[in-house]
Amino acid sequence: MTQSPATPLPPPKERRRLREAAGLTQAQLATRVGVSRATVRTWETGRTTPHGRKREAYAKQLAELDAMASRRRATRDQEPAAETPVRVSLEKSRPPTDTTPTLASEPPPPAEPSLTPSPADAPPPIPRAAETPLTPAQAFDALYAFCAPALVRQTYLLTGRRELARESVERAFQQAWDRWPEVAVDRDPAGWVRAAAYDYALSPWHRFRPRHRHPEPPPADPSHRALLNVLLDLPPAHRRTLLLYDGVGLGLPETAAETEASTRATANRLLHARDAVAAQLPDLGDPPTLHRRLAELASRERLRAAKPPTVRSLSERRARFWTRAAIAFTVTLISATTLSLRTAPTQYEPPVPPGETVRGVPPRTAPGPLSEEALKLRKKLREESSSGPERLVPEAD
Repeated sequence: MTQSPATPLPPPKERRRLREAAGLTQAQLATRVGVSRATVRTWETGRTTPHGRKREAYAKQLAELDAMASRRRATRDQEPAAETPVRVSLEKSRPPTDTTPTLASEPPPPAEPSLTPSPADAPPPIPRAAETPLTPAQAFDALYAFCAPALVRQTYLLTGRRELARESVERAFQQAWDRWPEVAVDRDPAGWVRAAAYDYALSPWHRFRPRHRHPEPPPADPSHRALLNVLLDLPPAHRRTLLLYDGVGLGLPETAAETEASTRATANRLLHARDAVAAQLPDLGDPPTLHRRLAELASRERLRAAKPPTVRSLSERRARFWTRAAIAFTVTLISATTLSLRTAPTQYEPPVPPGETVRGVPPRTAPGPLSEEALKLRKKLREESSSGPERLVPEAD
């Protein structure tokens, strides 16, 4: 008996984006599927995966939301529709996407810097059936060449540290190579790597590293130094939201999905971050100006990324190390368990109680000289026969 294949589902971030694009809350979608709100939240975060009839119902609802979003986009292209006040205010202030400058990490920097990948570095198109398909290594190298230079500059704006930015990007791509079958079929591989790099760069454990105690030299330009200080003063969540929306140019639902926050919370973080930047740097109150200054700040630094083969070899080496470490730990645990089973007693043996001190017993002493009475008694006993004194026995006449 063969089982039917499970209904395919989009990635967790895409599930959340489809729901928020349709204007539904988690409770409303849970009512449609027939589950609780907490269940939908775990599905969208990727902690659990639906099965059986719930999976089919959930996939059907997501397909309907995707079709609805497609119809809305088609209608919006023909006749723009009115949006909510928050959406309008944020979308109008979004910086224009610049696709002309290049993103090569080699000097000199481009004349018009940008924080987004350039079409010149785009990966090769997907080959047709008649052509030779790309190998996993070639596809990974194409993704790395397309995203790594811009991603290093973005991560530098998050942390203000050049070495940490390079390390975060390399670690994110190492994770991507370890899980390449999953990343290769993702709808947004660049977003997957960007989220991994941001999470590693903003990890609070870096503060315990000895290298973190020594600050790196700030930018030479006073205006760039002031902008970087303002960014680093922002809370990490606000800084990440500002960079994704005003720096990278993502939409509000995409930014909310990548930061794992609601659309309303993301909008509030963005507004608070803009207000904090404008309070200290009034000339950056305009979002397009802020976008241009962010790109200039990141592009002035000489941030070079490692070569793709180096990243792949480090990832494979790390995977081999942890695999061998896991095998060694398992063998040690099995050996210790076997030794314990072989040397453990088969029955219960009560422990020997400790000795107790008996009081009132006279101490042992050596024999001394005999007294006169004892000497007489000993002499008498020796003279008599061993059977005792003679007894009177009656005799018959």
